[in-house]
Amino acid sequence: MSGRLDGRAAIVTGAGRGIGAAVVRRLMTDGARVAALDLNLADAEASGADLALACNVADSASVAAAVKAAREAFGRLDIAVNNAGIGQAANDGSEQFYGAMAQRNAELAEKGSSDVIVDQLIHMEDAGWAAVLAVNLNGTFYCCREFARVLAADGNPGAIINISSTSAQSGEGSPHYCASKAAVIGLTRQLARELAPRRIRVNAVAPGPTNTPIMQGIPAEWIASMEAAIPLGRMADPAEIAGAVAFLASDDASYVNGSVLVANGASYYF
Repeated sequence: MSGRLDGRAAIVTGAGRGIGAAVVRRLMTDGARVAALDLNLADAEASGADLALACNVADSASVAAAVKAAREAFGRLDIAVNNAGIGQAANDGSEQFYGAMAQRNAELAEKGSSDVIVDQLIHMEDAGWAAVLAVNLNGTFYCCREFARVLAADGNPGAIINISSTSAQSGEGSPHYCASKAAVIGLTRQLARELAPRRIRVNAVAPGPTNTPIMQGIPAEWIASMEAAIPLGRMADPAEIAGAVAFLASDDASYVNGSVLVANGASYYF
């Protein structure tokens, strides 16, 4: 049985776990050959992709080397899924934020009120801010650039899918995460216009809360409150986000360019 991505070759960043691993599986099911790029080579190999490559998306030289290796292995590239992302980093105020949240929740449970202010910005150091932007925004830019360079040299069309977040619109989350994911949408829309003459479509998927390893660092009470606010009553499964990615990568989305496909269970409207 033929798949809608037969004959195409894809790269997926952050492919070792969560949404990235689900995207690898879905694209392969749809017929594509897939290179899994991940900071941890063992995780990339565990994804079951046709090709596993170690790649630090925050390092432009690492990205260039990985994209070149994938192009050489497959003889072409057609799809790039920029999924690699992090939600926190050392010295970004997360420890103080979660500590204050726990204290506030405890006081609310005990006496029904609390004067504790839960904030992160005032505790965030430059390095913590920069580390998240380096992966989420710079990494997306580096990967888009290298992929576009390959397609331009080959004279081939293609599709780029960038993973943003509902946080880009709702503002729910940390300063660096929300800012980086909002910037990914801006980058997506600009590149969609610029690369259209080369027949390279650029779109984004904005997931809502999704059951991925990144959620393991969030307190259970926060997860519970997020799920309660989602009309569907649950977080997304990574496979559901992968389905949205596969659509945008396929010819079914041949006239979709510069769009943000929101998959958040109606928790927030763009």
